[in-house]
Amino acid sequence: MKLYHWILTILFPPKCVLCGTLLKKDETDLCSFCRTDAPEYPNRKEKLQFLDSFAAVWYYEGSVRKSLLRFKFYNARSFASAYGRLLAMKLLQTYPEGFDILTWVPVSPLRRFRRGYDQVELIAAAVGRELGMTPVPLLKKVRHNRPQSGIFGVEKRRANVLGAYRETDREKIAGKRILLLDDILTTGATAGECARVLLTAGAKEVHCAAVAAARK
Repeated sequence: MKLYHWILTILFPPKCVLCGTLLKKDETDLCSFCRTDAPEYPNRKEKLQFLDSFAAVWYYEGSVRKSLLRFKFYNARSFASAYGRLLAMKLLQTYPEGFDILTWVPVSPLRRFRRGYDQVELIAAAVGRELGMTPVPLLKKVRHNRPQSGIFGVEKRRANVLGAYRETDREKIAGKRILLLDDILTTGATAGECARVLLTAGAKEVHCAAVAAARK
């Protein structure tokens, strides 16, 4: 097994998940420059409609934005492990009390088929490994709506996702403090709609965590 990992390291040397620079032996996930220069999101809990709070690792700009777009649209699935480790560290700092259950914002079956993967599910699996939690699919997307990225205005985005999600198992949701994961949080319309569905199904609290959030 050690030989296998050594060969992989030689063939595919680890790179910074943000800028792509080859990492030094003492570096993990991020190069020293990005670790200090990336636009870090403050260690604070903020509220949005239907969300008890949300947190993020970075602001969605610069090298962070470029990295997430590669991950989401250009098959850079390997980024999920780094995102998961960094997001888990943020969660341990911001929510030391923990959560009852871990879930994620799912993509539609059609978008998953076209893309080949659900990018947030990959992040959830990585976060789960770090936190010792198994992600549970509490939501399913039942309507293939337009991408939020092409819609401007909070109200229009909320209307675009209204009714797009349904719960999968009310018994697992009832009375639970839930952590909902997403990749990018801009207006919060998608995460808010997912939280509304979970709260309607009986969740006690719904908190959201994303790799990056818009600077607002």
